[in-house]
Amino acid sequence: MKLKATLRLENGMEFHGWSFGSAEAVSGEVVFNTSMVGYPEQLTDPTYSGQILCLTYPLIGNYGVPSEELMAENLSLKLESDRIHPKGLIVFDVCEDYSNWEAEKGLEQWMKEQNLTGIYGIDTRELTKVLRDKGSMTGEIIPEGAAKHEAPAKPTPADVCCKEVITYPAKPAQDVENINGSKAATVAGKKVVVVDLGVKHSIIRGLLARGAEVIRVPYDYDFTEMEYDGVYVSNGPGCTCNCDKTVEVLKKVFEGGKPVFGFGMGYHLMAKAAGCELVRLDHPHRGANQPVRKEGTNRTYISSQNVYRAVKASAIPSEWEVYFTNLNDGAVDGIRHKTKPFAGLNFAPEVCVGLTENVTPLDEFISKL
Repeated sequence: MKLKATLRLENGMEFHGWSFGSAEAVSGEVVFNTSMVGYPEQLTDPTYSGQILCLTYPLIGNYGVPSEELMAENLSLKLESDRIHPKGLIVFDVCEDYSNWEAEKGLEQWMKEQNLTGIYGIDTRELTKVLRDKGSMTGEIIPEGAAKHEAPAKPTPADVCCKEVITYPAKPAQDVENINGSKAATVAGKKVVVVDLGVKHSIIRGLLARGAEVIRVPYDYDFTEMEYDGVYVSNGPGCTCNCDKTVEVLKKVFEGGKPVFGFGMGYHLMAKAAGCELVRLDHPHRGANQPVRKEGTNRTYISSQNVYRAVKASAIPSEWEVYFTNLNDGAVDGIRHKTKPFAGLNFAPEVCVGLTENVTPLDEFISKL
């Protein structure tokens, strides 16, 4: 028997559909992703922690869910973390019969196991237009008969990062091929510190595949006395105001000359440490179709983003410069130091599903170690 459900936005709009997964009422910021594939990776991406995720592609669940096996301590073999992070999922249609050689279970079974509330049967394209035009907006999914719930606290990196230092020993570098057919840079013998604000596990797997030893540290950990060759500042959820200690550590790192690379929240914290000013976007960058141009070239990348902040172009310090520009709204989607190997991006250098061309900035970082 199908159970009715309602999606209610903070502006009073309501969308009526059917419940699937957990039948608990949930609330959070409603965001969207425009990818055609990748729902297991999106649901396990810590950047979506506490949010309600709307997927615009109309058919979700058709290839099931892959193995949740770990390849090392707290490191997923197939997914972006070891659990689901959003509070809710919104889709147009959910496929009950899945088919894929890697699938181990169906989407709804997985959602029930991990207590993820879903709603399907609503016009996700119309909802996406509302979110696109109105900006960030909270909402709630209310299955019929669900008990009243309290709005959860806003997520922070502390909710999703590792709690202690984890070292992943280096392995022989693999033959990693980029979108243009070239071989990815390898860094055998190099140590990379990953500042874990909610890191996507594919990033760690990508570094390991290139031969690096990875030292994963909590977001507020001072690692500057450790031995390392480069620093990777990860993605993560929440507000930068919760990460003052991270900013102070990055300021100390910038006093040296070792390569530093960050994206998402990691990029925003790098920007703050560099003395940049962050501004709130009128239209947050959501989805997998954000066009960005690398400055000084005619090369455009199609990027995946889930951010509502950008660096203020007029307040970039003189020793830094624009790295990437968003072609939709002109926002600064990346900055880099003019003389030192420091760079950051608003978008993810995908090394897992879909946008594999965007691994190029990651390889630029790797080549400087």
